[in-house]
Amino acid sequence: MKKILMVSTVALALAGCGSPQADRTLAGAALGGLTGAAIGGLAIGTGGGAAAGAAIGALGGAAIGAASGQRYYRCYIDYYGRDICRVY
Repeated sequence: MKKILMVSTVALALAGCGSPQADRTLAGAALGGLTGAAIGGLAIGTGGGAAAGAAIGALGGAAIGAASGQRYYRCYIDYYGRDICRVY
């Protein structure tokens, strides 16, 4: 169980890698699909379980990869001398 959690954590962390959004989405789908296939195959012990895990993992990985977009910051100093930063 610990191995599955560690692999899932690494896959989720790597799902957001890549600069354009399409790269992040594809990388997330690939990592999620591989992780889901491994978990489904180990949990059920059949090819059908691996296929179902791959499909679910690919959808989840693609969603996470697409949602992890770049954020832009705009910082300025207001009238009172405070630093104000906003995320877009």
